[in-house]
Amino acid sequence: MPELRQNLISRDWVIIATERAKRPEEFVKRKEQKPLPEYNDTCPFCPGKEDKTPPETFRIPASPAGGGDKKPWQVRVVYNKFAALACAGEKTRNINGICRSMNGVGIHEVIIEHPKHNALTALMTESEVANIIRTYKNRYLAVQQDKRIESITIFKNHGASAGTSLEHPHSQLIATPIVPPQVRQRVTEAVNYFDDTGRCVFCHTLQEELKAKERLVVETENFVAFIPYAALSPFHTWIFPRRHMASFAQINEAEITDLAGNLKNVLSRFYYGLNNPDFNYTVRSIPLDNRESDYFHWYISLIPRVSQTAGFELGSGMFINVALPEESAGFLRKVKLP
Repeated sequence: MPELRQNLISRDWVIIATERAKRPEEFVKRKEQKPLPEYNDTCPFCPGKEDKTPPETFRIPASPAGGGDKKPWQVRVVYNKFAALACAGEKTRNINGICRSMNGVGIHEVIIEHPKHNALTALMTESEVANIIRTYKNRYLAVQQDKRIESITIFKNHGASAGTSLEHPHSQLIATPIVPPQVRQRVTEAVNYFDDTGRCVFCHTLQEELKAKERLVVETENFVAFIPYAALSPFHTWIFPRRHMASFAQINEAEITDLAGNLKNVLSRFYYGLNNPDFNYTVRSIPLDNRESDYFHWYISLIPRVSQTAGFELGSGMFINVALPEESAGFLRKVKLP
């Protein structure tokens, strides 16, 4: 019989469609894997094309001697050429009857993750993945100094169905002058839960998942990856820090190294188990006006694009998951890695 499950953190109700449920292996995409070259002469993110991108805001050089625009690099950050928001300008609200608007100010950066055009996070070394996370923290700390900014979203789109437009491995940071409604809702629910129980709902969720074990995917010293009890879609995975931290900015160097191994492990299980599916991941962190709190806990949400959102989801705001979270987690745990 179908079952409705509620996500304690988001308060979303999810239909676990047991009558339509697929076996985990049925989500493996039988697609042609077109090999990409290490270097693409038309790609503005490839080495040697540094003058084809907007101004650079940060880089990790390939060696201590690395420096200038043409020197070898491991990670580069540049302003997005087609930015969703403008860097210059004041945060001004405009109200005219029912019409409410705000100047579209903010920051939109691109994190170019690797010099090689065909690099995949799942196949990078842990030190290379750690450099990406280290860059996320650097940019997060820098951008949060801007008094116009209220919320920072770091995300990666991999593959056409996940929304990527350039093949070269990259992720993005968008800092907005308002708190997005979905983020505000999660904060509100976390505050309500803390008021009712005196506990962080994220810490409580992590404790219960560790106790249940059946939805765990990867455990490392400082992080736990698991498929939530009320996962919105097949193989929807969360990575939680074991230490309570409201803001991503609080991650320390040891945790960066550990998260790199955990994230690479999860993405490798997607790559080998689901045949390199398109995916999105997002770093979900507390808004900047409350960086220290007992009730919120930052985490990473990963969504492989192995199913489609359709009319019911768009019309109701509820999701139908045709994969049992327990079976999805078990499938990922059994994936053999090189």
